[in-house]
Amino acid sequence: MAALLLHSSERLSKTWLNRIFAIIYATVVSFLLLRHCRNLIYYPIPIALFLADFVLAFMWFTSQCFHWNPIHRRVFPENLQQFVEEREYPALDVLICTADPTKEPPVGVVNTALSVLAYDYPTDKLSVYISDDGGSEVTLYAFMEGAKFAKHWIPYCKKHSIVDRSPEVYFENDPAWFPETDEIKAMYERMKSRVEKVVQSGGVCLDEVKESEIRDAFSKWTPNFSRRHHPTIIKIILDNTIDKDVAGGVMPNLVYVSREKSNNKPHNFKAGALNVLLRVSGLLTNGQIVLVLDCDMFSNDPETPLRALCYFMDPNADSKLGFVQFPQRFSGINTNDIYASEFKAETQILSLGMDGLLGAQFMGTGGFFKRHVISNDSCFGFIKDTIMQKNISIPICTKDVLVLAHQAASCDYEDDTKWGSEIGFRYGTLTEDTYTSFRLHCEGWKSILCNPKRAAFLGGSPSNLNDALTQTKRWYMGFLEIFFNKYCPITYGIRSMNPLHALCYTHYTLRSFWSIPIIVYAFLPQISLLNSFPMFARVSEGGFSLHAFLFLGAYGKDFYDFVVFGGGSKQRWWNCQRMWLMWGLSSYPFALLEWSLKSFGFSTSGFNVTSKVIEEEQKKLYEQGVFDFGVESILFFPFSVASLINLFSFVKGFMEVFINGRLQEFFVQMFISGVVVVNSWPIYEGMVLRRDRGRMPLKLTLASLSTAFAIFLASSLIF
Repeated sequence: MAALLLHSSERLSKTWLNRIFAIIYATVVSFLLLRHCRNLIYYPIPIALFLADFVLAFMWFTSQCFHWNPIHRRVFPENLQQFVEEREYPALDVLICTADPTKEPPVGVVNTALSVLAYDYPTDKLSVYISDDGGSEVTLYAFMEGAKFAKHWIPYCKKHSIVDRSPEVYFENDPAWFPETDEIKAMYERMKSRVEKVVQSGGVCLDEVKESEIRDAFSKWTPNFSRRHHPTIIKIILDNTIDKDVAGGVMPNLVYVSREKSNNKPHNFKAGALNVLLRVSGLLTNGQIVLVLDCDMFSNDPETPLRALCYFMDPNADSKLGFVQFPQRFSGINTNDIYASEFKAETQILSLGMDGLLGAQFMGTGGFFKRHVISNDSCFGFIKDTIMQKNISIPICTKDVLVLAHQAASCDYEDDTKWGSEIGFRYGTLTEDTYTSFRLHCEGWKSILCNPKRAAFLGGSPSNLNDALTQTKRWYMGFLEIFFNKYCPITYGIRSMNPLHALCYTHYTLRSFWSIPIIVYAFLPQISLLNSFPMFARVSEGGFSLHAFLFLGAYGKDFYDFVVFGGGSKQRWWNCQRMWLMWGLSSYPFALLEWSLKSFGFSTSGFNVTSKVIEEEQKKLYEQGVFDFGVESILFFPFSVASLINLFSFVKGFMEVFINGRLQEFFVQMFISGVVVVNSWPIYEGMVLRRDRGRMPLKLTLASLSTAFAIFLASSLIF
């Protein structure tokens, strides 16, 4: 056994290239900033450029921490069995959160649950908990129907070694046909049809329900029941000490939980729901390992828990290993990923660098935690030790245990406790996932990125531009909330962890400030060009070479990481650059604005669930790789104005060169305008050329055009 490995790691071959490039590039950046400092003495306008370049330099410097020590890991689950013979499989509790059946279709959430219920894992050690934060009877009904189907689906998957264990995915992928496949598919379609019928009707009609068990389950939905004010509901849908599948095998536990809500109590959104699941699952099954999973992130590999155990069950594992993170991967993304929804850099490139320090951040889904790292027995207060020490084989529907579970899910349970501050998932930000992992790393815990070739989980992504921008705005507002608190990554973090790791968190939490250089470079050089005012060094001067090296070096290194090292396509890389400009003119500044308003006590939009429902025409546009501007969103306005300003300035620059021959003076400004113009082609297309539902609304087009002219007229008075 000593010769067998459960996992291995190695430093990436490009590490020294990263370090050499960083030193050279940092030297040139220093020269640029010194040049700006000198110019500030003589010219007033470069103050904006100095600020823009300073922010870019700071963000580049913090980003280099990701590239300092990236590592690659491998796991060998085929060797795990020999280790497990000496130590039993640990109990695994899977926590899945859903919040709104109108935006997160219950059939999709059921598919996610079915994919993990069918894991290649001892079923008597597996429990799945569903948090329904919307308190919807439709969701409960969907899972009761899903549980019936699971009794046929799980043995079918294991008998035929099915890999795609989400039924929807399996039947869409033209599966191999077995004697019972037609029957299983028909069974699934009937289940799906019953659920969708209830969803469309908006509720469960008890007059049509014959089973007394189902009728009793919905008794708490009274006329006074609402999403924001309702009692605790806990329903044991499957119990592994009672329920069997059609082949006579033990079924995993399946538990529905809707925490108590009150209009007078804060809800703490997803983090609050997860903490309730932590407490309820701790009482019912108390699994040593906890998997957190988004409702739309279905399992894509039935051996995923075994891959995580390759780290947890290693006899030589670091005692401070707190969680294993599988990177977010997405299905259904169009060929060129026009909205950069894959987030390849963050999930599959930069995360390797964090893994080489103290470990990757928790990404909100796909994280396997040791329970005692985020929860412990003492946090249950009144709960007797005998219950916490109970064997998992005791029925989880025991009356005393359920009474305690209801208390643990009450909205006043956390009063005067450390839940959300020192225990469980941490409150105070919309991005509770990053904040929780940051705090855990500060406390000395480590994490590991497990990135197998076949994605462990696949989930949905926004298929229209407004949802993509809104989601990014919400994330980066949450990141600002992390940075501007007493546990600031650049102060508290550097004192509490590896400084390079703290700077990685700093980079993420301050990304909204990228809006400063993007806005400056999207408007100032162009306005100057419109007024025939040169701002940069002539092509023949030394300052031009400085800017050219910095531009080509930054873009060249990013291209290498994404395409050559990361295996992404050139077109996807280009679309990432386009979306970076759009984020910088919309999501980032609006995140800063909303955070500022919230800091001064003004109400903001807060947490919004990203819709997982896709309209047919929207889906068609997305699959064709066509941008969808089909809503009057304020997020579209800034980059629409910028695209027009850049188009006007590029035309003016071309006239200056053609008529007056001033190419050397205006080359840099024309180049910047040209880059923005090329990236803005989908915007021009949406404004002028398209007539489909996804075109830019006429009101936004006219408003953008008017604003662009107003900016030009105002600037002519200054220059």
